[in-house]
Amino acid sequence: MPFTRSVAALAALLSLGAAPTLAETPDLGGREVVVVTENAYPPLQFVDPASGDAIGWEYDAMAEIAERLNITVTYENISWDAMIPAVSEAQYDMGMTGITIREDRAEKVDFSAPYLRSEMMMIVAGDEDRFSDHTEFAANEDLLIGAQPGTTPFYVGIYDVLDGDEQNPRMKLFETFGAAIQALRTGDIDLALSDSTAAQGYVSASEGKLKIIGEPLGTEDFGFIFPKGSDLVEPINAAIAEMKEDGTLDALNKKWFLDYKLGG
Repeated sequence: MPFTRSVAALAALLSLGAAPTLAETPDLGGREVVVVTENAYPPLQFVDPASGDAIGWEYDAMAEIAERLNITVTYENISWDAMIPAVSEAQYDMGMTGITIREDRAEKVDFSAPYLRSEMMMIVAGDEDRFSDHTEFAANEDLLIGAQPGTTPFYVGIYDVLDGDEQNPRMKLFETFGAAIQALRTGDIDLALSDSTAAQGYVSASEGKLKIIGEPLGTEDFGFIFPKGSDLVEPINAAIAEMKEDGTLDALNKKWFLDYKLGG
């Protein structure tokens, strides 16, 4: 099982920085908070194929946050490409879908403190033997990579794997990460990139049809997003710090990245 590297990456969650002085988590008096997500990013958030319920690491984390802050959470769904604009326009109170904290995005939305750190991994077909790392992939001009536009896998694929040309025809664009994975499984593309959280979920569920190769291409920190100036950022950050301190985030990592197997 390809969990060894992921476990090391997840351990880095506890060293995102020096332990902060814990702010007291406020009581928000049952305030309703509308959270928007894509439900397409296992094991962070996805629809359980067995029950049809939306589940995952982020849902469990939000349930903990809701209890600590005394808020009532309701969920809405939206596509990835519409999420940041919608939250920036205050159509929703929060967004969650494994969103990498980036400076360009922070110009449009406010981020919470990081709640998870992950590494960018290369996902290929289980029987892939034409390349073993990103350098060998780049050298073979017949090979194709797939990603959602505007996502970290897209930018890493363009700038760290390919030649820096965002119009490079070797980069095939998909509306969802799941669609890119499906194209990989059918042989329409040869490589997909993902942070280790989603990569491990899809590889674990693939019954050997997918695998992870090569070294990580970098790390990324995830955060929840809010409209600019939201008064929810400080309370959410206090809850995240408390959950990090008391081991709750550690327990969620164990549940979703070690104990849970997507689809079985």
